[in-house]
Amino acid sequence: MTSTKMDPVTLAILKGRLEQIADEMDATLFRSAFNPIIAEAHDASHGIYDAQTGETLVQGKSGLPIFVGVMAFAVKAVIDRVERDGGVAEGDVFIFNDPYEGGTHLSDFRLVKPIFRNGQIFCYLASVGHWHDVGGNVPGNYNPQATESFQEGMLIPPVKLFEAGVLKTDIVAILSANSRLPNSLYGDMNAQINALDLGHQRLAELLDEYGEGDISTALTLLRQRADRMMREHLSALPDGTISVEDYLDNDGVNDEVLTLAVDMTITDDRLRIDFSRSSLACAGPVNISRSTTIAATYVALKHIFTDVPANAGVLKPVEFIIPEDSFLSVTAPKPVGGYTETILRLIDVIFQAFQHVAPERVNGCAYGTINALSLAGHRQDGSRWVMFSFFGGGHGGHPEGDGLNHGNAPISTATIPPLEILEAAYPVAFTQWALRPDSGGAGQHRGGLGAIYEIELLEESATAFLFGERGKFAPPGVAGGGAGAANRFYFDSDAPDAVEGRESPPLVSKMTGIKLRRGQRVRLETPGGGGYGDAATRRDAHHQRDLDQGYVTDKDDMPGKGATS
Repeated sequence: MTSTKMDPVTLAILKGRLEQIADEMDATLFRSAFNPIIAEAHDASHGIYDAQTGETLVQGKSGLPIFVGVMAFAVKAVIDRVERDGGVAEGDVFIFNDPYEGGTHLSDFRLVKPIFRNGQIFCYLASVGHWHDVGGNVPGNYNPQATESFQEGMLIPPVKLFEAGVLKTDIVAILSANSRLPNSLYGDMNAQINALDLGHQRLAELLDEYGEGDISTALTLLRQRADRMMREHLSALPDGTISVEDYLDNDGVNDEVLTLAVDMTITDDRLRIDFSRSSLACAGPVNISRSTTIAATYVALKHIFTDVPANAGVLKPVEFIIPEDSFLSVTAPKPVGGYTETILRLIDVIFQAFQHVAPERVNGCAYGTINALSLAGHRQDGSRWVMFSFFGGGHGGHPEGDGLNHGNAPISTATIPPLEILEAAYPVAFTQWALRPDSGGAGQHRGGLGAIYEIELLEESATAFLFGERGKFAPPGVAGGGAGAANRFYFDSDAPDAVEGRESPPLVSKMTGIKLRRGQRVRLETPGGGGYGDAATRRDAHHQRDLDQGYVTDKDDMPGKGATS
């Protein structure tokens, strides 16, 4: 029987050692991945998971939190497969990207490895990374017009990539045959394998040093601590129900607004989060699975209660109500490729709800879209190229100060690939990469500025694709703060109805099949973050600094009123 007692010094040491294993796995993958989405943007994550339940035990600090949250469901899918089919052995590694079985979208491939001690599974190690291209109708896989998952890429259920330590080359052949960029796929897969191997080595060393009993005790205590701290935080908040709504521009297929509504009830040390008033499952790819909804809520709560250890204990006091017919709980083959846009809105509604009971803990809403922009074509030698990247915007103002300018989405700790990397890898030139003036929401603490990106095509021709949000509904502020600026996208066009030689998407933030020729440009103006607190209370010195820095351009707007367009 595992002890539940340990001196605090040893517990702190083991916590740090375990987290270091996940951090080293992150670093290994970032250094060795082929595609810039992982290598430069760090769109990946690693963690350690419970042998029986799949619950998160430890997560790395450098990977995407949304991945770590949802990976608990992915590991549980592997556990269920093992229980159903049997045949698990030391040296096995499972691979899959099923978004309905603990996944996010088809681009995110998971590798899960059981770790054995004394003939029994002690825990699981897991790695997830965003692969560059996995088939589907659109290069880079962000297809805003998809109406079923078959149009978004290949779907691989949990299968063995390694069996008793032997690579199954037939699985690799199937994966490679379904990618426009098989070399990139092969490199990223091997980088994830190397990360798991390193994690296995480091964990074995730790287990040899401290023993299975002490490690198990530490993991149990850390989960108990997270549970206890969450309950303490909830107990300090007033009981009651808070109702909040926010909106998505459309689903990419029909130009109809989607509602993401939450009714949040605090009772003593319990939290109930009810999404029943949200829109039904939609035709386009902004649907998400139930596991993704829970994982995104986990990320939001960790943003609010930052001191709580990052493990499954965070969600122990939380009850979820997610109707099966909601766009927050879909099953195959409903499209889910644009899941990022929906989980960002989910985090926003949680922030907006908590402003009523804990304003000192929340930020204004961040820019709320990854703006997945792809350009693809063929070089003069006939080789295919696919540039996929996401682009930053402003973060919300917060109780301590102004929001971050030009940051990445709050679902991640990823970075934005530098323009030098993108220009070196693809036939494009960035003619502008700058902060967007007047885009931050007004407040006692101003929202961070969005960005302006203008990209010129250097090849003969290419096709562009955009999957974004916040074109109709700008990021709200909290605690009286104003909204940031809305998303804007333009592209050069020879169409007779083009205004001054450029157009915008009919669905505001989403479009496929944009035809470009050499010298033509696309232009993205990303949202700023929402403000925090009443703008009338902003210090005059901070107003002046904003003017001096060019963050705002109109003195008559000060104190700021919050940009809305």
